[in-house]
Amino acid sequence: MNATHDAGGVSSPVRTIQPAWVRISHWLNALAAILMMLSGWRIYDASPVFKGFVIPTGITLGGWLGGALQWHFAAMWLLFFNGIFYLAMNVVTGRIKRKFFPLSPRAILHDLGEALKGHLSHADPSKYNAVQKFAYLFVMLDITVLILSGLAIWKSVQFPLLRELMGGYDFARVVHFSAMSLLAAFIVVHLVMVSLVPRSLFTMIRGR
Repeated sequence: MNATHDAGGVSSPVRTIQPAWVRISHWLNALAAILMMLSGWRIYDASPVFKGFVIPTGITLGGWLGGALQWHFAAMWLLFFNGIFYLAMNVVTGRIKRKFFPLSPRAILHDLGEALKGHLSHADPSKYNAVQKFAYLFVMLDITVLILSGLAIWKSVQFPLLRELMGGYDFARVVHFSAMSLLAAFIVVHLVMVSLVPRSLFTMIRGR
């Protein structure tokens, strides 16, 4: 814990809200997720899941199918190993229990209502409200589904049980696309929330 000095010369403690490992893994996960989405859109366009719906090439990554696959697999391994590290550290340090629980549907609905009315307090940035808890837990689950459905598509022969759990190869592609769409929606909402409470961004950069 560091200390700062106010105008009267009295030192006051400065709390570390987000430790270095949280901040580093957060930004690496964000980078990997964005790279995977942009390259994934290029891969999608090569064989669309939904007839008549394609993604503009100007917002895709890779330039061509082979290049997009290279970007996608590189980002996949970054997301996989960094995600495992993030989850393991959350469990080992007790952060996942401390930050994300307790959580109940009633608390989520209450805080969502307060947020929509603009009455939700952000006085203590070290504590997540119920909507934040739900959103972060949801995105962890969504990324897990992304990875598993991606494996079912990429290694369909090697993981037949996983493929069948996903409803077969073709439906696994639908699951993968749907999970990606939910992740994209989360990122948009997350950016909007950050713009409304910008100090949360500074906290994730500086940790204090």
